[in-house]
Amino acid sequence: MEEFRPWAERIALTLVNRGELKPAHFVVRDGGAVELTEPARKLLVAAYQQRKAEEIAHPLFSEKVRYAQLAFIQARLLARALRDAAPYEPHLFT
Repeated sequence: MEEFRPWAERIALTLVNRGELKPAHFVVRDGGAVELTEPARKLLVAAYQQRKAEEIAHPLFSEKVRYAQLAFIQARLLARALRDAAPYEPHLFT
């Protein structure tokens, strides 16, 4: 899952940079924990769902796939690499 961290962070940072996610969307709890408000969660999930529907060209297969399919594809490639001692190529988000 670490190879997907940049993708998830990019969604959150895009919302912040666009001014859609604001300081008011965060609540500081006792002990210093910070959580999202309900409207912020809805905003984040909507952005995530929209992003999952976008397509990219997979570098290994040279065909378009949705971001929603990418984690499954990479998991299958990792399983094959572990099973067959084949090299694994992580997906690099650009």
